[in-house]
Amino acid sequence: MSRSAAHPAASPAASLAADPAADPAAHPAAHPAARPAASLAAHPAAHPAASPAASPAASPAASLAAPAASLAARPTASPAASLAASAHAAVPGQPCELPPQWQTQRLLAGVGTAPLSLAEHQRVHGPLPRFLSRAVTTGTLTPGGLIDAVRACGLRGRGGGYPLAARLAAVVRRRGRPVVVLNGAEGESAARRDATLLGRSPHLVLDGAALAAEAVGATEVIVWLTRDAGPAAGALPVVRPVLAAIAERAAAGAGADPVTFRVEYGPRRHAAGQASALVNRLSGRAEKLSLAQPATERGVHGRTLVSNAETLAQVALLARHGVRWFRAVGDPDEPGTLLVTLTGAVRRDVVVEVPSGTPVGAVLAAGEPVTRPQAVLVGGYAGGWLPWPYAAQVPLTTRGLRAAGGALGAGLLAVLPAGRCGLVETAHLAGWLAGEGTWRCGPCVNGLPALVAALRDLALGPAEVGTVQRLARWSAMVAGRGLCHHPDGIALLVRSALVAFRPEIAAHLGGRCSAWDRTPLLPLPRHRDPLARA
Repeated sequence: MSRSAAHPAASPAASLAADPAADPAAHPAAHPAARPAASLAAHPAAHPAASPAASPAASPAASLAAPAASLAARPTASPAASLAASAHAAVPGQPCELPPQWQTQRLLAGVGTAPLSLAEHQRVHGPLPRFLSRAVTTGTLTPGGLIDAVRACGLRGRGGGYPLAARLAAVVRRRGRPVVVLNGAEGESAARRDATLLGRSPHLVLDGAALAAEAVGATEVIVWLTRDAGPAAGALPVVRPVLAAIAERAAAGAGADPVTFRVEYGPRRHAAGQASALVNRLSGRAEKLSLAQPATERGVHGRTLVSNAETLAQVALLARHGVRWFRAVGDPDEPGTLLVTLTGAVRRDVVVEVPSGTPVGAVLAAGEPVTRPQAVLVGGYAGGWLPWPYAAQVPLTTRGLRAAGGALGAGLLAVLPAGRCGLVETAHLAGWLAGEGTWRCGPCVNGLPALVAALRDLALGPAEVGTVQRLARWSAMVAGRGLCHHPDGIALLVRSALVAFRPEIAAHLGGRCSAWDRTPLLPLPRHRDPLARA
């Protein structure tokens, strides 16, 4: 396939435009990722291919600041320039300190390059709140009161987006011995949000786990980790800081913790952090992904709360500061802050803490993109592509991202720069993700391999209009039909690529590729080549 910077109208592309069935955006009901197309059609300047006057050589900071200009009216937002200026001291893979006016140093308060000791943690956050069997004064913390506070503040799981109060209440109602699982297995290979908390502020996470355990009547917290990948993989060390924190709490004296902590290890796989898989493994069953029985119903000992590090850290802050404080920042419907990992074509991989609802463009400024973005992958490798500059104004909320065709997911924003091929990148990711399933249902056994093969044909050639039609049809067929959500993420990735990379699809159908670098950008944890043909 030859390279061309232009996108001439080729005859296959013309037939694609002429045939509505060939265009995934022509069926918005069947293809939720196509919803941005309506906005793009109404606002041509929002589509990267519709702004010929914009120079690719323009400053990346300028392209970020322009879409973010509308943020001034948001009380929780700050100009992108301030955010970018604050990132100068960031270390790759480390949290990025934000300007004081953002007032979002909550989870990352006091965090530096070394783990906070118990004494340092308590100087920053105060001692662990203790429960009483009944409320004796206004504001006294009780197990039921904590669940009510979680419900009142609208805290959602920082991963699946589920209402945490509903999960807590479900565990309380069920029979059996309750257990809390602190899920620190960040299966998303490029995400660093949970690793940042566990590696730099482990006591805050352990506080939240202990409070959640007391709220549901559990006496044990299982800390679920994967073995550190080592410096060569660019991973933050997590295991040693967590073990040291647990030992430090135990040495603090009897009664320092109301629960016991037990560390268990899972495999370094994308699905290692999926709730049903880890519960099955902890229970001695086969490591299977499932939607049939949630962990709250078929847990380790009958009922189990599985929650990730960021969510439990939010519980620790809520218990200390209350509902009003928690809701003081962020989107009114999804209040609080979010941890976001920035990666891809940025000068530094950083973890930032921002109010929920902050537009994508303002957050990206902290990572200092090296060139004008072409698209942003939102939510993780099994997330959705959003074209630039449309992506810049999409708010970081579960609702806002779903409406745009993305997902909050693992809290990852990956920048794909101009000059890279989005179709090659999508095939690269989808090929790896397809191999990470458990191969127990039709979508995993048949649907995903077919999707990946068609993607390879579109990315590497030869490609035809029928290939695009099959991708649109098959991705809709796969979604929602698996035994777990694993196929759904890949279907979302594919559907979003068909919308975000329309100009590139037209070029490929004409036998050309507009990219001058066709090597995949985003790293994968395994050495096998997902683009290799079977």
